[in-house]
Amino acid sequence: MLNDGGYRFWTKTEYHIVMCAATLHPDSGRGSATGHLACRPGRISYVVSKSVSMDQEPLPPNMNAEPSFALVIEDLPDTREWLCAVLRQTFPEQQIEAFPTLATARAWLSAAGAERLAKVRLALVDIGLPDGSGIDLIRELVDCCPGIIPIVATIFDDDDHLFDAIAAGAQGYLLKNQEQAVLAHYLRRIESGEPPVSPSIARRMFSYFREKSGARSKAPEQGEALTPREMEVLALLGVGSRVPEVAYRLGLTEHTVATYVKTIYRKLKISSRAEAALEASRRGLI
Repeated sequence: MLNDGGYRFWTKTEYHIVMCAATLHPDSGRGSATGHLACRPGRISYVVSKSVSMDQEPLPPNMNAEPSFALVIEDLPDTREWLCAVLRQTFPEQQIEAFPTLATARAWLSAAGAERLAKVRLALVDIGLPDGSGIDLIRELVDCCPGIIPIVATIFDDDDHLFDAIAAGAQGYLLKNQEQAVLAHYLRRIESGEPPVSPSIARRMFSYFREKSGARSKAPEQGEALTPREMEVLALLGVGSRVPEVAYRLGLTEHTVATYVKTIYRKLKISSRAEAALEASRRGLI
C-alpha cells in the first residue's frame, strides 16, 4: 500500500510492517523496492531486494491497527473478568466493553451509534445467559456491526448449540474449560485469517459431517416430499430461527409451526435443528 513514496508489506514470521523506498512504473502499476527490515534491538537486521506487485494479496487483519472495541457477554462475574483478561493479553490496544446480560449488551448497541458500531471488531458471547440465548445476540451483532468477528465462549459442546451458532453467524467456537494462555493462542489465529476453534469442537464438526456423509453413501435418499409451506419453515430453521420467530415471520401460531417442525423431522428422518440446517443447506434453501 503506497504511503509517502513507499509502501508497506507484512513479514510472514513476525508480521512486522516495513517501509521501503519504491520506484513505480506508471504503465505497469508495479515497482521495485529495496530497504532494510526494521528490527527491534537485539535482533539481526538484513537487507532485502525484491520486486513487489501492486496487486499483491492484502495483509492479514491487524486487530490492534486502530482504536477499536471488543465485547464480552458473560453472566458470571469471575468468568467475565477472566475473558476480559484474555482479550487484554491478546489484543491490548482494544477497548473492552463487558456485559452480564443480553439486555445490557443490547442497550449499549442501541446507544453506541453507527460510527462506534463500525469499530466493534470482536465479541466473545456466552450462550446460556439469564435473559436468553447468546445465539440470538450473535445474529443481531452480525446485522449491526459490519466488521465484527463473533466468537462463542461457552461450556456447551453439543451439536445443536454448535451448528445453531454457526448458522447465526459465529466465526469461532471456544470452550471455557481451557487455560488463559491457550484461549489467547486460539484468538491470535484471527490475525492470520484462521477461525478460533477449540480442538474438541473441530473434531466434533469433522465427526458429524463424516457420519452424515457415510450415512448418505450407505443408503439412498429417503423421505417424503415437503410441501411449499414446510419448505419455508425448513429454510427459516436452517438460518437458526426458533419456533416463535418462524411463527412471526410466516404469520402463523407457534402451535402450527411446532406441528410443521414435527412433520418435517418425520419426513426427513432427522431429530435436531443441526440436522435441519444441514438439510436446508443441501436443498439450496439457505
